[in-house]
Amino acid sequence: MKSETREPLLKANLKVIIIFFIAIVIFSLVFFRNLFFQSTYLLKSFGELSIDPEIAFKNNKPTFLEFYADWCEVCKEMAPKVNALKDEYEKDINFVFLNVDNKKWANYIQKFEVNGIPQVNLFDRKGNLQTTFIGKQEELTIRESIAHLEREVPSKEKILNSEFSSLKEYKNNEISPRSHG
Repeated sequence: MKSETREPLLKANLKVIIIFFIAIVIFSLVFFRNLFFQSTYLLKSFGELSIDPEIAFKNNKPTFLEFYADWCEVCKEMAPKVNALKDEYEKDINFVFLNVDNKKWANYIQKFEVNGIPQVNLFDRKGNLQTTFIGKQEELTIRESIAHLEREVPSKEKILNSEFSSLKEYKNNEISPRSHG
């Protein structure tokens, strides 16, 4: 008889523990949502707030051009660093973000030979390509190249990191009238 009275008590305790655990998970997702989803949000906002590339290459300012994709894990990892650079330099440098899944940007993808993402191209005031970064980069490395742009020191270098995402054909690469990215 003792085991018969323990079973309902154990089941009740188990239910309380499960409900408590679910509450903690939900609370964590709500409270820390910015931390969990920040990179994805940043990538989407980059495309939406981007300067049109044609304008960027004609307004006599250096240009930071990044090719990215929403599905690219390395792009998501780099997003907070790129956002910090954008916040600091956006008054002096054009920031252009082109989503490789958007067919609208196919001519730029071909022109700048994008095979892996993220790919960042830095251009001087006259629109001349100075530096190309492919893959995951340290923020300091990009800052140094930006400093060369500001001092108008030509560098013409290509920096490749093995951590990048290869471009693939995706079925969702439709042009959306609401999406700049």
